[in-house]
Amino acid sequence: MTRTGELGWQNLENGELLDAAEQAGFEVLITCDQNVRYQQNFTGRKLAIVILSTNHWPALRPVATRIASLVDFMQRGQIKSIDVATYPLAA
Repeated sequence: MTRTGELGWQNLENGELLDAAEQAGFEVLITCDQNVRYQQNFTGRKLAIVILSTNHWPALRPVATRIASLVDFMQRGQIKSIDVATYPLAA
């Protein structure tokens, strides 16, 4: 996992961030931006997008392994929203 700040991308917004991530060879982008799916056209995108309901670590920690497993099976252009509060702990 790489954070945008580690790459100097913290000021990139939406389309610029998606373009930069694709150009850098990333396959999946994880975000908490609930509106990204409505602000961008994902047709033809190489990235898969996971939209989390929160970035609050205590809420994410119990389901982090499940989220990581989901990421392994994401396909190009796929968008998946995860409500962390209702995401199952076990398969």
